[in-house]
Amino acid sequence: MAGGPSQRLLGLLNRWVGVREGEVWALVWAFLYFFSLLAAYYVVRPLRDEMGIEGGVENLPWMFTATFLAMLAAVPLYGAASARFPRRRLVPGVYLFFLANLLAFYAAFRMAADPAWVARVFFVWVSVFNLFVVSVFWTFMADLFTNEQGRRLFGAVAAGGSAGAVAGPALATGLVQVLGTHELILVSAALLAFTLVCIARLLTQAPRLRAEGEAEEEAGEDAGPEETEGGLGGGAWAGVRLLARSPYLLGVAGYILLYTATSTFLYFLQAHIVEDHLADADARTALFAAMDLAVNILTVGTQLFVTGRILSRLGVGVGLALLPGLVAAGFAVLAFAPLLGVLVVFQVLRRAANYAVARPAREVLFTVVGREARYKAKNVIDTVVYRGGDAVTGWAFAGLTGLGLGLAGVAAVAVPLALAWLGLGLALGRRQEARAANPIR
Repeated sequence: MAGGPSQRLLGLLNRWVGVREGEVWALVWAFLYFFSLLAAYYVVRPLRDEMGIEGGVENLPWMFTATFLAMLAAVPLYGAASARFPRRRLVPGVYLFFLANLLAFYAAFRMAADPAWVARVFFVWVSVFNLFVVSVFWTFMADLFTNEQGRRLFGAVAAGGSAGAVAGPALATGLVQVLGTHELILVSAALLAFTLVCIARLLTQAPRLRAEGEAEEEAGEDAGPEETEGGLGGGAWAGVRLLARSPYLLGVAGYILLYTATSTFLYFLQAHIVEDHLADADARTALFAAMDLAVNILTVGTQLFVTGRILSRLGVGVGLALLPGLVAAGFAVLAFAPLLGVLVVFQVLRRAANYAVARPAREVLFTVVGREARYKAKNVIDTVVYRGGDAVTGWAFAGLTGLGLGLAGVAAVAVPLALAWLGLGLALGRRQEARAANPIR
């Protein structure tokens, strides 16, 4: 009914988020999908973090290396699956696989006489699980939404993940005393199972989204690459070959490498600065909880009301450049004053800017590439390149400090990396605009 409650609600959503009538349900199911996915991860993340602490902070580079090697093993398996199976089977199949893994870990923790080996494997598995399922999620989003739709809506979609990142720890905190630590794995499994419902509903919404895209194309906008529903063909390592042959995708990989390098430097700096300033474990836990709360509040508000406007009006390049500009400034301040207060403000702003602006902008980059690049090369970038950057930077930090470089010196080393990252972000934005004007068919 014209002017009724549903129309008024649509008007509000259009004003706040930028969603159009044919996109509402797709946005709702995408939001719920990402909410459930990150809630499932954050329910089991405390278990992983506990395993990491028990192993010792000095062993973190080894754990990052083990995760990278696990990624190297997983990528060709996923590449072979994407070559054979169509989207409607590939995407839910990935989540069914990880759901079965969760149930197997639950059984292993319950039955193992000495669970230490299970704990070590679980630490690496959770690190792989997080990157892999989120990568597949954003691949699916880039496959469903066009370039123009992604600019408007990916901020709101990302807000679902931020809400899940709040709900997951809340569930873990509230249920661990009632159910027990290992039973949290079953809670995570239930949330992961709900993503299968969301995927099924999104697949039914694909024709309406495509119709919206075609209408945009008639109005002069890019509707994105034409889709097919067959398997993608190619071999298990096709993603690596696609990445190596494409300057555009190599640029995206470089952007991710510089992101992980600066993030890992900051992670290790945070561990040392917090340890130096706070001797009490409870005080450290309270600080991290307060930082998480501040990040989540800033992130959700920005994602819902600001991100879409930045990407639509200022462009993807600006969205990509905001985070490295902030990181360069933050490391420069830390180089002069490696203090706890400086670290906390820097880390909160960095994480919020990444989740709210940089991550949605990165995902828009993949709306202007072919389907094989989305499902294969993107996965290589999001998993192997990401964790490889972690592993290399972890050892680089150990080497720099081993040579006698202090925390301020390490922060200074990160500044030129961040500036190079900023320049690459602007260049990628220009390339994305050019590809959007001449879409790949």
